[in-house]
Amino acid sequence: MKIGIPIEIKNNENRVGMTPSGVFELTKRDHIVYVQKDAGFNSGFPDEEYVSAGAKILNTIEEVYASSEMIVKVKEPIEKEYDLIKEDQVVFTYFHFASSETLTNAMIASKAICIAYETVEDADGSLPLLIPMSEVAGRMSIQQGAKYLEKPIQGRGILLGGIPGVPPAKVLILGAGVVGIQAARMASGLGANVFILDINMKALRHVSETMPNNVISEFSSEYNIRKHIKDSDLIIGGVLIKGAKAPKLITKDMLKDMRHGTVMVDVAVDQGGCFETTKPTTHENPTYIIDEVVHYSVANMPGAVPYTSTVGLTNVTLPYVIKLAEMGWQKATKKDKSLAKGLNIVKGKIVYKEIAKAFDLQYDIAQ
Repeated sequence: MKIGIPIEIKNNENRVGMTPSGVFELTKRDHIVYVQKDAGFNSGFPDEEYVSAGAKILNTIEEVYASSEMIVKVKEPIEKEYDLIKEDQVVFTYFHFASSETLTNAMIASKAICIAYETVEDADGSLPLLIPMSEVAGRMSIQQGAKYLEKPIQGRGILLGGIPGVPPAKVLILGAGVVGIQAARMASGLGANVFILDINMKALRHVSETMPNNVISEFSSEYNIRKHIKDSDLIIGGVLIKGAKAPKLITKDMLKDMRHGTVMVDVAVDQGGCFETTKPTTHENPTYIIDEVVHYSVANMPGAVPYTSTVGLTNVTLPYVIKLAEMGWQKATKKDKSLAKGLNIVKGKIVYKEIAKAFDLQYDIAQ
C-alpha cells in the first residue's frame, strides 16, 4: 500500500503522524511510504532519518495526498486539506467529529474512509489510541495550570505546592479517566490538595486505592461541583464521552462563584469542552478571561511536546496501520473489532451513531 505522512498544518501542531521507526516497519513489509519534506522536523526527526528508514520524501502536501492510498496523520484535516482528500482514500487520524459540523460535512462530501483514533475501542471499553495523548494532556494540564496561576498572567498568584507555613493550592479535577488520573498524579506530586470527581464509583475506588492522601475522591454532582469551585484555584476538565460532545459541567453562571484569578483548563475541548464558556485556543494565544476567570483550552495540548507525543502515538497506532496496509480497510475492520469501532464516516455515510446524533444527521450501520 502507498501511505502518506503529511506535515501537520494546524496552528502550532508540531507532531508528525509517524516516527522513522514506524516507517521502517512499513517499508520492510514492502509498503511505500511518502513523507512530506520536513514533516518530522519539529518533532526531532529530520528527513534523513525517514530516508534511512526507506521513505520517499515529497516536497508538497498536495503530492503526498495525491500519491497515497492511506493518509496517516495526527490532527483532523483543516479547510486547506479538504479538497486534497480523494474518494476511497483512507484517512487515519484524530477526527473528533462531534465538535465540528463543518469537518463532518466536508468528510462526507469527500467520500473518503475516515477512521478516527479516538473511537478505536478495545473489548474492555478502553481507547488504546487516545490513552497516550490523554496521558500527555493530563500531565500538561497541571503544568500549564500552575503557570497560568501566576499573577503576571492574571492568575491568583498562588504556588501550586505552597511552601512551609503557606498552604498549597486546591485543584479540582472533573473526571477520573486517563486525563484525570494523570492530572491528579502530577498535582499531588507537586504538593497540591486535589479533589477528583466522577460518577463512576469503580474509577473513584481506584483513585482511593492508588493515590496519595492528598488526593480525595468524591462523587460528581452539580451540588458538589458548585461547592468545590468556590475555593478551587485550578480546575481541570477531563470528561470524555466516546465520540460524543462533552457535557457542560460548569456553566457561565457558575463563574461568578469563583475567586478572581481561578484557572480553568479544559482538556475536553476537542469534544466541545466540558465548560460552557470554553472556546478552542492555540499555543500561540492559549488563554482568555471571562468574569475574571482564566480559561486555557488549547485543542492540541500534546503538540507542545512533539517528541514525546509522536513516539507515544506511533507506539500505539503502528499495529493498526500495519493491519490496514496489509489487509486493506475492509478486511482489517472485519477482522479487528477494535479497529472497526474507529470507522466514523465511510464513502459519504456516517457510521458512528454519536456523530450523527450530534448534528441530527442520518446514521448508517457500517457494512
